[in-house]
Amino acid sequence: MVSNPQRRAALVDAGVEVLAREGARGLTFRAVDGEAGVPVGTASNYFTGRDDLLRQIDARLHERLAPDPEVMAELLKAPRDRSLITAFMHDLMARARRDRTGYLGLLEMRLEATRRPELRASYTKTVRGDLEQGMEFHRAAGLPGGDETVTILYLAMLGLILEHLTLPGVLDGVLPGVTVPDGLVERIVTTIVPHPES
Repeated sequence: MVSNPQRRAALVDAGVEVLAREGARGLTFRAVDGEAGVPVGTASNYFTGRDDLLRQIDARLHERLAPDPEVMAELLKAPRDRSLITAFMHDLMARARRDRTGYLGLLEMRLEATRRPELRASYTKTVRGDLEQGMEFHRAAGLPGGDETVTILYLAMLGLILEHLTLPGVLDGVLPGVTVPDGLVERIVTTIVPHPES
């Protein structure tokens, strides 16, 4: 295997582009080479096979889509209440909108995991780890609600991101006067996160 970290990273990002645009069936080494603008056969020098490429795409997507530590530090200066959770959810939605390709790649990874047991096991572990990390962050930050709140927020935001990135027209005007996606983010948090006195 060739060891050029910059070239490997460029190939993995090219793989994300191909995955988001063409789905897992279109994710071939040739397609990745073409997307990266490198000679045919380059990707095969960097990855042991398609499963290796998918694993590295999984890791890369979690890096690309992770919250910015500086943004998080700034947000955490605010009081630990429902408004702060709303700000976190707005940040999540902003990241999804900024890196639409990355989130579509994550969705494609989910679909591919339903067909590949070995990918399902590793991807389930990654996503479950993210959820548990979110719960731990919520507890440590002293935010209102508990693990159930985080789990339901996770499910609601996942659904909103899915609809907004794939079929945005589904949500337009569904709740009169509520903007998509920002107004829906507000409604999700208001509905799920308990009042301070609860």
